[in-house]
Amino acid sequence: MLEASGIFDQGGPIVWLQAVLAVLAAMFILERMFFFHRSRVNVGDLLAGLANHVRRKAYAEALHEASRAPGPVARVCYSMLLRQRLPRADLRDVAQEAGQLEVPRIEKNIRGLLAVAMLAPMSGLLGTVLGLLETFQRLSEQGAFSGSTELSQGIFKALITTVLGLTIALPSYLFYLYFVGRAKRLMHRIERAGIEMLNIISDAREDGEIVSFRDELVAQERGRADVGEKRG
Repeated sequence: MLEASGIFDQGGPIVWLQAVLAVLAAMFILERMFFFHRSRVNVGDLLAGLANHVRRKAYAEALHEASRAPGPVARVCYSMLLRQRLPRADLRDVAQEAGQLEVPRIEKNIRGLLAVAMLAPMSGLLGTVLGLLETFQRLSEQGAFSGSTELSQGIFKALITTVLGLTIALPSYLFYLYFVGRAKRLMHRIERAGIEMLNIISDAREDGEIVSFRDELVAQERGRADVGEKRG
């Protein structure tokens, strides 16, 4: 009775609906696992490498390194490096907009997994109610003296959908919580990368505009020497 063919035969159309939900849940889980696996990147190492290029004003090398790194964190850094000449306030807006564009990619299929976790037990409850109604209808048609075997078979058939619904819902909801946690951590890393990248670009820009005191003294000495030669 617990074989796959027997379950589909006894469960009716509700079991087929639950099979579709199970396939969708498996697809959502595999897609999200693959996405978060590809998005894994050491933010500290990435920012350290980009900071070295930015301090040397090697923005082409920084863009190349950001484009090669996978994941949304690298894409946000790449967007900021493309517009590194903008003022600090505008560059902050670029970081926020780039981060917002990554949100749909990060949250993709997570709500779908939650929908499966909610619909699976509800469909199981519906199948159980329909199965019980069918069983008691048959008993009323055959009379009160029908065998207990038929009653037990009818109840078993009614409970199949509930068991399948809970079997689908529990892992789906657990994976939903897992992916929500990973999405929040990834968004935190994006915000951290945006802030630190903003500081790296701004600091490099300010360092380039500052003239050292030693260079200023050398320039003054050269100016005095040129004036002395002209007078001589």
